[in-house]
Amino acid sequence: MQYRTFGRTGWQVSEIGYGMWGLAGWTGSDKAEVLRALQRSVELGCNFFDTAWGYAEGVSEQILGQLLKDNADKKLYAATKIPPKNRVWPSRADFSIDDVFPPDYIVEYTERSMKNLGVEQIDLMQFHVWEDAWAERDEWKEVIEQLTKAGKVAAWGLSVNRWEPDNCLNTLRTGLIDGVQVIYNIFDQNPEDNLFPLCRELNIGVIARVPFDEGTLTGTFTKETTFPANDWRSTYFVPENLNSSVDHADALKPLVPQGMTMPEMALRFILANPDVATTIPGMRQIRNVEANCAASDGNALPAELLAELKGHRWDRTPTEWSQ
Repeated sequence: MQYRTFGRTGWQVSEIGYGMWGLAGWTGSDKAEVLRALQRSVELGCNFFDTAWGYAEGVSEQILGQLLKDNADKKLYAATKIPPKNRVWPSRADFSIDDVFPPDYIVEYTERSMKNLGVEQIDLMQFHVWEDAWAERDEWKEVIEQLTKAGKVAAWGLSVNRWEPDNCLNTLRTGLIDGVQVIYNIFDQNPEDNLFPLCRELNIGVIARVPFDEGTLTGTFTKETTFPANDWRSTYFVPENLNSSVDHADALKPLVPQGMTMPEMALRFILANPDVATTIPGMRQIRNVEANCAASDGNALPAELLAELKGHRWDRTPTEWSQ
């Protein structure tokens, strides 16, 4: 496992982190297998774990808390998120921060997450949604400074709405944000335009989420793929999205080098960008953990392939199904 510096925090975080959304809203998760997979990731050098209260109302945080307890002799970084008070993902431009992240609510959910994780201090507390229009409001700034001063949070971050990487730039310029989590993969390259250069300038750590484009960059979906009604992907992969996603993924298949899988190529594309500190694939099975962690070996994709993959950028805008 290779490590990178997480912005101005100075943390040395594993290039491959662990996205823990898979415990909620997805079918096919087995809790015992997930616990084994988490421990295997630690054995392979993974030290950055991203969860949220919104993943099964604290259950994912509690599982991470158990992992932290089981590995008390190691420094594992726990990143979690405050859910929007109105429980709407993503936020919308007309939302008021008073309804989404009022000050007392920020304190309440920070303390809830501390309890779930079993920690005295959260390494990275993130806002699970964000609108850049909130950048100039003083209330959230004052409360996060108070929580930091009290030692309850070491660093603060934003999780940027899907396909809206610029919807945080003014907030980053406040100087109060240490990390930003954004969708970045072979298709979603638009954070390179404005967000990554600003993060580089301000020394803000970047977490690249959704490295496999919710599954299409595994190369296993077809236009006949379906999901159970209780799986959130059943509302995301509507025909309009599924058909286009499969077409874009199929166009990549001839580019996958011999001896490499499409998921490995997808991870190596992300790791080729030095602006990214860590990427957080969801890993529910040990075989996924081992395959994904193996992509962090310091070996870069050939320059010619990387240039070709750049040509597969797919700019998308939020729609009613792109929650």
